[in-house]
Amino acid sequence: MYFQHSPEVWAAHPGLVAGLLYAEGVAGKPRAELPLAELHAVARDRLAGGTEASFPEIQAWRRAFARMGLAPTRYRCASESLLRRLRTEGDLPEVHPLVDLGNAVSAAYAIPVGILDVTRIGGGIEVRPARGDESYLTFAGAEERPDPGEVIFADPQGRAHARRWTNRQSGWSAVRDDTASILVVVEAMHEGAGRDVPRVLDAIAAELRRGWSAPSRTTLLTPAAPRFEF
Repeated sequence: MYFQHSPEVWAAHPGLVAGLLYAEGVAGKPRAELPLAELHAVARDRLAGGTEASFPEIQAWRRAFARMGLAPTRYRCASESLLRRLRTEGDLPEVHPLVDLGNAVSAAYAIPVGILDVTRIGGGIEVRPARGDESYLTFAGAEERPDPGEVIFADPQGRAHARRWTNRQSGWSAVRDDTASILVVVEAMHEGAGRDVPRVLDAIAAELRRGWSAPSRTTLLTPAAPRFEF
């Protein structure tokens, strides 16, 4: 198994900081209560000082989306969508303990967090421009074709596990009740990303240990070391 970004992605987004976490033994409900309320409170406190659009973490992703030719207010990175929902609706929906944890951490840090079921990623993931013939599965079960050139999470079988980079995750590798091994992807581009991405990884790793007694491996990718094997 592997995860990597293509040279084209690194060249187009030199400010990218990418962190990965791999963990096994995370099936079932956590044995300790997750700090979802506390993480939501952190996000709400920050939103009290201004909307998510003013956060440097979100502004950096908006600039990245604009470089990709995407309208930033039409296509939002995952953390912006979560913060917007928290601000307008007051809470985040409960989906699955692992997903809820990832969403809460993402909102608290304003950084996109993707969690993929390792058994369903087809051998590996490369973040790269789409050819246009890949298959993307929505959570509703419909198949789509990514637009040529848009950044996707692609596996060797031609499946797209995310569209428009951090905008929409796919149903192909979504966490399910029987998920036991996960790959967590944390990506940021703001000025403090080199400090904040490791903090996000540490926060998730700590909760996986506390809730599931699950050890994890983490790493930061760079253009010189762009591949994580697990």
